[in-house]
Amino acid sequence: MDISLAVVAGAGSGLGQATAIALHAAGYPTVAVDRNKTGLSELPDGIHLEVADVTDPTVPGPLMDRIVGGIGTPRILVNTIGTFAMGEALSVTPQQFDELIAVNVGTALWLTQSVAPHMQQAGGGVIVHVTARPGIEPTPGYAGYGVSKAALVHLTKTLDLELRPHGIRVNAIAPQVIATAKNKALFPPEALVGAVEPEALADVIAFLVSDAAASINGAIVPTYGG
Repeated sequence: MDISLAVVAGAGSGLGQATAIALHAAGYPTVAVDRNKTGLSELPDGIHLEVADVTDPTVPGPLMDRIVGGIGTPRILVNTIGTFAMGEALSVTPQQFDELIAVNVGTALWLTQSVAPHMQQAGGGVIVHVTARPGIEPTPGYAGYGVSKAALVHLTKTLDLELRPHGIRVNAIAPQVIATAKNKALFPPEALVGAVEPEALADVIAFLVSDAAASINGAIVPTYGG
């Protein structure tokens, strides 16, 4: 499959930034999307920048239409956007839970809805989302977060079943702790032992969107680290 354009959501920092750099280096024309204009400006020349908050359900549709009209049809979508909150099940607040679901699951769904029709018309595409180990294995102290990431696991598998007949592959990676600057500031050093560098995860994503992974569909790829 000739993949002409890649869109990376959440490309202003961390894993999204590393992924945009990796795909650009691999030769994909790349569009980097984030609400953080400063973070986007740190990306290499040649990457097209779009400042947008795609956690707002009204944004992805017009954004994707603008990309298609002005640059080309995306054949790759990588969604690295997510939010995190610790808390046991009995302490999660309605506001926290709503935000976790809206950002971790809703964003994935709205982005997929916005790009899938264009991919289908172009003959196919590849979508990769980012879930997490607590979404696969119940983890004490991560109740709301784990539930939201578990929902993203289920959504990823459902999307694959629905979109595969149209030539669109949908997969996800599932890190445990990513060694981003934000996480290094959030967690104590002992919690970061075995954390995976964003660049290593970006390499896994680059493989999943490539033709070498053409037979991989509906997979949740564990990327836990040590």
